[in-house]
Amino acid sequence: SSDHEVAWIWLWDNIERLLRAQLGKPAVFGRAIQGMFGALDEQTLYRFRSDIFATFFTMAPGGQDHFKQSATRLHYIMDKVLG
Repeated sequence: SSDHEVAWIWLWDNIERLLRAQLGKPAVFGRAIQGMFGALDEQTLYRFRSDIFATFFTMAPGGQDHFKQSATRLHYIMDKVLG
């Protein structure tokens, strides 16, 4: 639907903005982050993924109006982003 498309565009525009702010950071951080996530148990990862969206929606409350997905789908998206 049109609302769904608007939500996806809005989400990825915000992700792009956040990522652009991080461009130029040392690549070594990537290895450290992968190591950190690889060491976390599933319960901790689940809580971390939940906290990311809670923070995202706090920083951009309009996202809740446009980005309506199940918790399972939100966790799937975060797995892809973090993976």
